[in-house]
Amino acid sequence: MKCPNDESTLVMSERSGVEIDYCPDCRGVWLDRGELDKILDRALAENATAQPAPTARTSDYRSPQPYRKKRKESWLSELFD
Repeated sequence: MKCPNDESTLVMSERSGVEIDYCPDCRGVWLDRGELDKILDRALAENATAQPAPTARTSDYRSPQPYRKKRKESWLSELFD
């Protein structure tokens, strides 16, 4: 299959159970029918199991910001590395 942007040959790769086609030259990414739905369904499921963010305490004085853990990267970041 050829890239619609620059006519290079697309490379197929499977990431997290989703097959993507990408152009190694322009770095464009193309999904076949149903693949975007798989990505969105998985992202929604991941967000549903995520812990809610801690709420800020209210008080009359200014206190330093509480320490927050670094947010775990989403599996979506693995698709396009």
